[in-house]
Amino acid sequence: MTPSRTRSSYRRRRAVVIGAGLTGMLAAAALAEVADEVDVIERDTLPTGPRPRQGLPQAHHAHLLWSGAARAIEALLPGITDLWTAAGARRIPLPTGLVSMSAADWLPRWPEMQFVLARSRDRLDSVVRGRDLAHPVITVHEQADLLGLTGTARRVCGVRVRARDRTETTLDADLVVDASGRGSRAPRWLAALGVPAVREETVDSGLAYASRFFRAPAGSEQLPIVNVQSDPRRPVPGRTATIVPVEGARWLVTLSGTRGGQPTGSADAFADFARLLVRHPIVGDLIPRAEPLTDVRISHSTVNRRRFHEKLATLEGFLVLGDAVAPYNPLYGHGMSVAAQSAHALRDTLRAYGLATHGLARRVQKATAHRVGTAWDLAAGQDILYPGASGSATVERTGPHGG
Repeated sequence: MTPSRTRSSYRRRRAVVIGAGLTGMLAAAALAEVADEVDVIERDTLPTGPRPRQGLPQAHHAHLLWSGAARAIEALLPGITDLWTAAGARRIPLPTGLVSMSAADWLPRWPEMQFVLARSRDRLDSVVRGRDLAHPVITVHEQADLLGLTGTARRVCGVRVRARDRTETTLDADLVVDASGRGSRAPRWLAALGVPAVREETVDSGLAYASRFFRAPAGSEQLPIVNVQSDPRRPVPGRTATIVPVEGARWLVTLSGTRGGQPTGSADAFADFARLLVRHPIVGDLIPRAEPLTDVRISHSTVNRRRFHEKLATLEGFLVLGDAVAPYNPLYGHGMSVAAQSAHALRDTLRAYGLATHGLARRVQKATAHRVGTAWDLAAGQDILYPGASGSATVERTGPHGG
């Protein structure tokens, strides 16, 4: 239960969220339970409906919402799963609905243990965004530029914002949440307040993605997810191929390759990459049966980076979530899971302690660090093995990882 507030001690509580992507919208939903105002600062113009969002190049590629993430988001936004399903998302049982060649061998298929929701990233985000925009406490400020933080080296007290009409204003806040993604400027903002730099680690395998939408052939409505993984133990570039059935009777086909083995934007070479260069030709053999609907889209936004914000033991009022604290190689499918579970941890901490309690941001940052670290161990620990990979990482081998 949210801590009560007596009439004599009451003042309006405000939270500010930087970024209106999935992480920002989930954080806003968690904060809306306890705040009187939640202001979301978004640099771009948000699309209406399930359309591409500027600043999210990875949306063109395959995204799977694993069951753990789906349950966490459902807890934050009850009924959201039904809305996704009504919008065309397909619930696929695991491992029953997965044909996957792992680094070791083909994965066995048996009755359902978990599930994934298969749909385009644009569709997933638009449904979540629609729920938040309808909330009376949440206000999204589009085309607004975050100029910096206000406060001291010990406490962040708010943000300075330039609105779309070029006017500048200061928003005081009990908590500022950075959910601005891979391009987070938090290190610069904090340095301006005199906050010591956080430790940062990076691993870059040089991975590139190439994706294309196809019209699914007739009779393929129950096609499982088809995936051929790479083997990081082999001293060759890692190449993968994946088919994900998505809404609108379409296939989203995503190819990937690490440094020295990247796919290109050539439509003519797309199927050949999957058939001839990946460890098994199954995806390449299926592609010619489908009708191309789009050009090939390329992305190189795949560097793993971890910033250890949980080590800032004295900073109050500032929290970093999602890709702003640790963007991963999207190949491993952990980004949305970590974001969802982190927002869920924020909600639970707010319910236990309230928005204005001393040490709130540190509690949440530490609570989410384990989730961040588990995903980091997998992504960085695998990517550093590929030929030509750069960077270094502290990786703790704590056992199997899941999304």
